[in-house]
Amino acid sequence: MNADRKKLARLNRLEKLRAIAKQTAATEAAQAESTLAQLKNLSERTRRLATDYAARRDASDGGALHQVGRFVSGLQSLSSTTDGNALRAQSIADAKQQALVEAERRRAAIEDRAAAQARVVASKAQVPALGGKRSTGTDLD
Repeated sequence: MNADRKKLARLNRLEKLRAIAKQTAATEAAQAESTLAQLKNLSERTRRLATDYAARRDASDGGALHQVGRFVSGLQSLSSTTDGNALRAQSIADAKQQALVEAERRRAAIEDRAAAQARVVASKAQVPALGGKRSTGTDLD
């Protein structure tokens, strides 16, 4: 196996590795986006629940009113915490998306290099076309 074919084989192996890395990055990006969506949903539901309980006016006495107030305060605190988690999840999801873009860029670059090397190998493998037969002798033959 000559050097050009070895280089092509190495580039093809590297392309497979980069494709696996891209797939891994895509999986991680999808998981990060899913986590982000869940946290945003949870944050919104918690905020809505706190708003609904804060609007209630059916407390029978001061103790019940105090208990609802503490419950609403707890929900608001939970909502605030969830908002912070959602912001961190957004940063993580953005980073994972960037890693996916970078993995695709690396994979495409190796793919281009492998295609160019395949063309080099193919061009060297072609038998050069010989010119037409040279005539020998004279026209009288």
